[in-house]
Amino acid sequence: MSNDTHISLAARLRRALPWLLAALAVMALAIWAWRPRPIVVEVASAVTGRFEQTIEEDGVLRLRQRYLIAAPVTAALARPALKVGDTVRAGEVVATLSPVASQMIDARTRGVLQQRVGSADAARTASAAQVQRLDTALAQATLEAERATKLAREQFVAPSALDQATLAQRSARQALEAGRAELRAAEFALAEARAALARSEPGERGDGTWLLRSPVNGQVIKLHLDSAAPVTAGQALLEIGDTQAMEAVIDVLSGDALQIRPGTAVRLSLGTSVPPIESRVDRIEPVAFTKVSALGIEEQRVHVIASLPAHLSGLGDGFRVDARFTVSAQDGVLIMPSAALVRDGSGWRVFVLEGGRARTRAVKVHARHADAAWIEDGLKAGEQVVLYPGSTVADGQPVRVRE
Repeated sequence: MSNDTHISLAARLRRALPWLLAALAVMALAIWAWRPRPIVVEVASAVTGRFEQTIEEDGVLRLRQRYLIAAPVTAALARPALKVGDTVRAGEVVATLSPVASQMIDARTRGVLQQRVGSADAARTASAAQVQRLDTALAQATLEAERATKLAREQFVAPSALDQATLAQRSARQALEAGRAELRAAEFALAEARAALARSEPGERGDGTWLLRSPVNGQVIKLHLDSAAPVTAGQALLEIGDTQAMEAVIDVLSGDALQIRPGTAVRLSLGTSVPPIESRVDRIEPVAFTKVSALGIEEQRVHVIASLPAHLSGLGDGFRVDARFTVSAQDGVLIMPSAALVRDGSGWRVFVLEGGRARTRAVKVHARHADAAWIEDGLKAGEQVVLYPGSTVADGQPVRVRE
């Protein structure tokens, strides 16, 4: 081959080199543009810990005892000096009644007042008998709690049996306190009925003024009348309650209520600024009721009652409360956030972070709730799973962890 031929070939290569480099650059740009790009994801680690199966519902607070003050006879109510929220003591005057000028106490009215005295006396007798029964029940519950404490100390009974005995003793003590309050209210009602009867007798009216007194220590929670007005016998005037003795009433689906028992632990949340209250279920009402959900679906629900510790300040009747019931618990199991689960037919799968990529993996779920899932198989402690994967994450997808 001649020198001229070599020179011509070299010249052609020099002329083609820029085009070749440009083509390679275009190919590299196309490869870079079409390659899978990492997407930003949130991850969490699977850990070994305690899994709690819970039921979450909302409810309201209410007074354990509410006392209604009513007019014993037809009269004129003086303008009330009390307002809602005012504190009253047992025996303090809460309402003043004056006789109506045209009112005549005849034999029939006097007979009605006599019957009211008899009814109030019977109610006081029944309340006294109830207090005796509750006192006996408390003594029995105390003996059972002492016996359970001794057996638990010697490891003859399970700790749950001791918890049940202690709860039964506490419930019996609260029931006795409520019974004694009912007895005091019945005694006040009897005294008012006797006073009304005495004022109806000739020569016993004096100036005809009735002073209605509070049967218990508490607060005014409702005024049925806030100004002077004529009232009839039995008409409600005001309500008094002790806001230091409250309970939570939670609406639970009847199917979920079957998992709840008296003594079940429940955490009550009243707001972000108030620490949660640890409590236990006192009772489950045996009657369900129909309630329409926000989606318009009729549901059968049951009232579950949980007691609140005494002397909590700032609470009131009708306050909203969020409740979380712990129906079962297991320690030492593998748990992860439920947000990482993806439905796969009848089973579940997750996306595990491996070498900067999301790898799909089938897992066996033993139980789950809104926050966490108990994983039996398919995952190891310490592995990271993608949260809220959605439809953008596929097997092998490059990912980058959000900082």
